[in-house]
Amino acid sequence: MIAGFCALCVAELVAAAVRPEAGPVTAVGGAVIDRTPPALKDFAVRHFGTNDKLVLQLGILVLLAVFAMAVGVLALRHRRIGSAAVLVFGVVGAVAATTRPEGGPGDALPSVVGAVVAAGVLYLLIGRLTRVPGPYPAAGETGRGTAGSFDRRGFVIAATAAAAASAGAGLVGRRLTSSVQAGAAASRAKIVLPVPDSAAPAVPRGADLGIRGVSSFITSNKSFYRVDTALVVPQVDADGWRLRIHGKGVGRPLTVTFRDLLAREIIERDITLTCVSNEVGGPYIGNARWIGVRLADLLREAGVKPPSQGGPADQIVARSVDGMTIGSPVEEVMDGRDALLALGMNGEPLPFAHGFPVRMLVPGLYGYVSACKWIQDIELTTFADYDAYWVKRSWSQRGPIKTESRIDTPRPFASPKAGTVPVAGVAWAQHRGIARVEVRVDGGEWHTARLGAEDSRDTWRQWVWEWPATSGNHTLEVRATDRTGATQTGKRVGTVPNGATGWHSVVVNVS
Repeated sequence: MIAGFCALCVAELVAAAVRPEAGPVTAVGGAVIDRTPPALKDFAVRHFGTNDKLVLQLGILVLLAVFAMAVGVLALRHRRIGSAAVLVFGVVGAVAATTRPEGGPGDALPSVVGAVVAAGVLYLLIGRLTRVPGPYPAAGETGRGTAGSFDRRGFVIAATAAAAASAGAGLVGRRLTSSVQAGAAASRAKIVLPVPDSAAPAVPRGADLGIRGVSSFITSNKSFYRVDTALVVPQVDADGWRLRIHGKGVGRPLTVTFRDLLAREIIERDITLTCVSNEVGGPYIGNARWIGVRLADLLREAGVKPPSQGGPADQIVARSVDGMTIGSPVEEVMDGRDALLALGMNGEPLPFAHGFPVRMLVPGLYGYVSACKWIQDIELTTFADYDAYWVKRSWSQRGPIKTESRIDTPRPFASPKAGTVPVAGVAWAQHRGIARVEVRVDGGEWHTARLGAEDSRDTWRQWVWEWPATSGNHTLEVRATDRTGATQTGKRVGTVPNGATGWHSVVVNVS
């Protein structure tokens, strides 16, 4: 256990010099995420929410502890073999780090150095635990080995020294990593977002119905959902950030800086984002006011044409600094909707967890095919030639958001009193808009709910129906109809491969 602790601490120090994502726990965790079946990934998101990464890291540490104890038992009998077994830890970490999408040869160093140090520590400590021959100590004499005993004092001193030195190395590594993060935080703090050239209209009166228990119309940055694969949130310095646009059909490749984007026409829009992992009635949806530049304008400057105009590329592959790839359809990005390279969120620069300094978002598409955070590269290609990260893991190439609705109040298994009970929630069909929401009780007739004012067809809408509730157990269901006339289906399907469907329902007990 002490040797394993030494490995992790020393690896942390070396990772600070290489890059934090190269640390063994982070690298192995990323490799596990990459190889997680969609069903298991959905299970983790469903049961652990935004704590899924913490659970994964704790699980890795538990497995490492078990591995360390097993190797320790082996080393008591076979000292050299036990020390050699520790190197397996280094090999696994090194392979995981170097095979990550953004990995390189240098990423192997933290795991290798940590394992070598741990192997040496284990060899030393096991030596102190070896029974040594020798005379019994004289009266008043301590610390000498006795026949059939081991060097207790030597072991305690060596173990304490190794643990203390390693802890110090780990703390230094944390400090170095924090200093890098502080630089990125400083670059964010000095950013002053410009007044948009095209401001978003004021949220219309009545868009937020003010009903207790219903999600607020604008979701705060702190409450906005986060679903991604980054075990370490990238800390990118805006001053050093670059975005490259290249690939098939790009006549004039571009490289732009953060300052270049700030100098362009800036627009502000209210847009609701939804995660494809959002189950029926789930929480992975939020509405924010975004500020940024139109992605279509940049693409046109680079000479890109959509397929409908003869362009050879039908897919945009966006790459983030952590190696994530997101594939978006060119046609939808360039069809006039407010597809953005977002710089700000709810009046401030993007939070790090939500993609600072720049992220991409496209109204009407699930995040897995549109919302690349920490973006640094855009390549024009085709769906036939390249499968992005999630497509390789059984998700659809294209992911238009489905018409959905959710009951926020009353909550499941609530016990409202008989009488008028407001049944309320939100409905969404981004880039199509919501035309109608209906509620029914116990499988009876559908009742039309009152809608909140529409901000835009790219945002969700609140709704409420005043239910004349009677005593007893009741099941409430909701469905929405979008502005194309399509009513959401009641057929229940899971999130894979392109989003869940079904009517959200809650059971309540009216007293």
